[in-house]
Amino acid sequence: MVRQVEAKVRSNGIDIHYVDMGNLQAEPVLLVMGLACQLTAWPDSLVTQLLDAGYRVIVFDNRDIGLSTEIDARLNNAPPVAFLKFKLGLSVQAPYSLFHMAEDAVGLLSALGIESAHIVGVSMGGMITQILSACYPQRVRSATIIMSSDNHRSNPTPDLQVLWKLNGGGIKGHDLDAATARGLAFWQVVQSPDYPTDSEQVRLRIQQNYHRSYRPAGILRQMRAIMATGNLRPLHDKILQPVQVIHGDADPLVKLPCGQSLADRIRHSEFHVVKGMGHDLPDKLMPRIADLIDSTIRRT
Repeated sequence: MVRQVEAKVRSNGIDIHYVDMGNLQAEPVLLVMGLACQLTAWPDSLVTQLLDAGYRVIVFDNRDIGLSTEIDARLNNAPPVAFLKFKLGLSVQAPYSLFHMAEDAVGLLSALGIESAHIVGVSMGGMITQILSACYPQRVRSATIIMSSDNHRSNPTPDLQVLWKLNGGGIKGHDLDAATARGLAFWQVVQSPDYPTDSEQVRLRIQQNYHRSYRPAGILRQMRAIMATGNLRPLHDKILQPVQVIHGDADPLVKLPCGQSLADRIRHSEFHVVKGMGHDLPDKLMPRIADLIDSTIRRT
């Protein structure tokens, strides 16, 4: 039976909820999830394949989501106003930034007695991975960045339909039915066209996550943190670890040129384009993703 510990640690002044799996002596892999997603968003198939490959795997809830600390802070300006300011290069105010979230991850590693780890980040988690790699190089052995960007305001804007669904799509209310409808509507516009997932499976996952934790205000604060952080390109010269950039050519939220820009700017990076992949993690792609993570780790 695989060792598994689920608990909370104090990190960077807040509580971080995590699950730590596998052999304590194995090379550690820290998985950093994206916007609005709890640690449960990592496909079991990916975690299992990494464990079977002999790695220690740690997943966690970012601040303001899941079972980690909810930040008690109100936001100024409506989301569209903040997004416009971001696109115009103006300062966006937020209770915290992605740099604070990177510090949370470092604190988690320290609390677990891990000096350095291989980092895998998805979407917003890929931005946090860039910060970790550049600002805490001694803590990062390798980095795998999936469907992410450098957060530069000149990057392609997501499709309008995707932005509309990301912001609720006009579905009001916070009961289970409303939350499920919003989640399904967003998934339908970002899912991988060549790797479809059964909609009932997605519905069940959304409802399970709703019962585990439901924090719409936390999602808005995470969105604001992305905009407040701004351009990550100045960090790229400091990233010297082996890096794998993985991106789908059918991603309507973080479009393919965003991944290409990362690969072009980060030294020692490899770029892998997945045909027919959108902005999700379908089970059918997990063997391929696990192999790419493994190959990046072996480059160290």
